[in-house]
Amino acid sequence: MRNFFHWWLAQRFGAIIPTATKAAVPAMIEKLQATYTNPNLKFESLNYPTGDKAPYIAWFTDAAHHSLGVVINPYTGKIMGDYEWDKTWHGILLHLHYSLLAGETGILVMGVVALLTVILGITGIILWPGWRKLSAGFKIKWNGHIKRTNFDIHKVAGIVTAVFLVLTGFTGFAWNVPQAHIEEAIYALTFTPKLSEPVSKPIPNQKPLPFKDLLQRADAIFPNAKITSIDLAHQPEGIFIVGKKQAGETIPWGSTSIAFDRFSGEVVQLEDGMKPSRAKAILNQFTPLHYGTFAGIYSQILYFFVGLTPTILLVTGFIMWWHRKKRTPSKTNPKRLQELTKS
Repeated sequence: MRNFFHWWLAQRFGAIIPTATKAAVPAMIEKLQATYTNPNLKFESLNYPTGDKAPYIAWFTDAAHHSLGVVINPYTGKIMGDYEWDKTWHGILLHLHYSLLAGETGILVMGVVALLTVILGITGIILWPGWRKLSAGFKIKWNGHIKRTNFDIHKVAGIVTAVFLVLTGFTGFAWNVPQAHIEEAIYALTFTPKLSEPVSKPIPNQKPLPFKDLLQRADAIFPNAKITSIDLAHQPEGIFIVGKKQAGETIPWGSTSIAFDRFSGEVVQLEDGMKPSRAKAILNQFTPLHYGTFAGIYSQILYFFVGLTPTILLVTGFIMWWHRKKRTPSKTNPKRLQELTKS
């Protein structure tokens, strides 16, 4: 998906030709701040290139949380153009996926759907008939009656993908329904103290330190790690965050980060992706488990088929329910009800 997105950017804004030298990031940030002066736009972050022909992407947001992506050539520092993320096909699909394009209400609805997915997945695993005879649980009788074949497809598709559906459902629920306090529960269950939000302490008559200085400090802490992103501040108390990826990290963008006090340059929070806390070690896996990136291309192919399974389970489950509904006797026919109970 990432490669396709870069292809789309190249088609719209032009291809990037690698050269021996790259543009300086501090100058790039200053140029962006000077170019996009609309007071309604906040410069949120800068994503670093993920390949030799990939661009920097700067993100601005407005009061309605709409995102503007700005594409920058990493070698020349030239601003190649910008686009409204929420109006791209990828942005629309993403909003449809987690909010049904219905704002906060849609986010809550999809959170409930995710929770129901977890419940259906767990109960399906418990009810799986293969626990009595393993070979029968994975067998589909293609030449049997249509109702039998339908049932077999449901049980096999369900058990093969149930664990992955539960994981994607649980992580989606945790993200969409923060009122459930899943993150807080993980910190509590792992006996991990949750640190307070870091802040900068403004110094009277002193400007924030230059970006170049803060980036050099980040490189000094993790000299062999690659910078993947920068988060900027909007308020005097806001912090400057440098995201990095160390060689042994499996998450594509890394989970190492250094948060700086913008005035003193002091490190106010540090997350070592190779030595996370117990709670962070769990939370860091939410994204790869939800998106299926934990085993590279292999898990992404697997998740493609896992993504088709809910439709299969919905259709086969509905057919099973429909046939049972037609067979269910009325309350005035206890004899037939007794026969069904015994069968």
